[in-house]
Amino acid sequence: MFDPVIAPSGTLLGLLQRGRGDGTLHALTAPRTEALAALDHCVLHDPRHDWQVENRSLYYARLYLDLNGELDAIEAHLFDPEDALDTDESRTGLALAVLGHLASYGRLDALALLRGYAAGGANWAWALDELALRDDDAGLRSLAAPVLARFAADAEGEAALAAAVRDAFEPRPWRLWAEDPREPIAARVRAAHETGCFDRWQRQMRPTGPRPGWSVGAVFDWAQQGLERGAALHVPAARCLSAVAGPEDRPEILQAARYGADGARCTALRYLADGDDPGALDLIEAAVSDGSAVVVEAALDAFERMRGTAAVDRARGWARRPDALGAAAGRMLACRGEVRDRDLVLAALREAVRGEGPDAATLWTLVDGAGRLGIACAAPVLRHVYRETASSHLRHRAARALAATDPSFPAGFAVECLWDCEETTRELAARYAETGDTRVVDQLRRLAADPAEEAEVQTAVRSRIGPDLPTG
Repeated sequence: MFDPVIAPSGTLLGLLQRGRGDGTLHALTAPRTEALAALDHCVLHDPRHDWQVENRSLYYARLYLDLNGELDAIEAHLFDPEDALDTDESRTGLALAVLGHLASYGRLDALALLRGYAAGGANWAWALDELALRDDDAGLRSLAAPVLARFAADAEGEAALAAAVRDAFEPRPWRLWAEDPREPIAARVRAAHETGCFDRWQRQMRPTGPRPGWSVGAVFDWAQQGLERGAALHVPAARCLSAVAGPEDRPEILQAARYGADGARCTALRYLADGDDPGALDLIEAAVSDGSAVVVEAALDAFERMRGTAAVDRARGWARRPDALGAAAGRMLACRGEVRDRDLVLAALREAVRGEGPDAATLWTLVDGAGRLGIACAAPVLRHVYRETASSHLRHRAARALAATDPSFPAGFAVECLWDCEETTRELAARYAETGDTRVVDQLRRLAADPAEEAEVQTAVRSRIGPDLPTG
């Protein structure tokens, strides 16, 4: 999947792509045709950089409800001939998830689209999972024949069917079909379920990786072999090293951390850092200086995992370095530094935004650190990250940091956060948003009454209902 093209944050499309609360608020006051066009674009061209963890489906479904939006564009997208050519889940997953939420709100047209796509679409398993949560037994039973017809009645087809049953996210349809009065259908599903259970048991029983009794050198060899196959095994190898290495092996491990092959070097650095070995920091610095790209990455990761005071002290000295180790030191101080480290963390935050932009991976830790350390003068940078990032998870972290550093947050961003796509951001807003704005009161009531809302959000809302929230 290619990275999506995100429109500027000042446009309606850009706001909706980011899942910002202001996107909903602007869409409700924009011309309806313009708002629906932007909404359709988001649903049909998933704007998330990480579609497996970022939330958008409930956010978009609620906006379809508020705009009384038609589903013609979604239908055309799902049943386009391209569906047979591009079978990646990311092409249709967001649209199917939106339809699932709409079906739970009582939109029968959404339910019909899900049924039709489950019967004939390439990403049928996702549609079936959505229906498993929303459809009645009769609706699910009607899909047994078309779904099973996808699997040929031969050894290869039965193996594929067993894998589908085994890997199903929601088992309800398969359980219903196993009890279907049409015995050929029930028998196939029961047999597939038994085969899937046996396959899972076999995988669990199949041993992989190092065994007890391996030597330190054998663990290093295993890590190197994995690296040559394109698999980074230094993390599990370091765990194995913890089981097989004794005090007498330390010289060999130190030698590998300085001069070993890449797989052994990464493993040794991780092992030494996890044990807060007194030689680890010098070896990490050397690895960043002369190691390959994979060694540098492993060394930085190992450093940031260290918990001892020596690592934090070294980070204070490294934080001003204009390289990857300096950036890692800034993140170390953001996580484990003290109040006296505020200036170094703020400098790292500003440099990251200036040099890498509002979506830099390093910002996740630095933004958290700004909030943890209460760096009030970081608020302008945090507001910039909040507005511009395309990551709804990073925006939540920025909002959380602003709640700790910016006195204007309750009357400002906290208000729009009530409409945000991420439930953690809505929960934060429910605890902070000032209730002098009638929109805040109305939205809190809506969230409290919405059965699709997360329990944590509703708990936060109910904590405000009372003396702090007018009941009207």
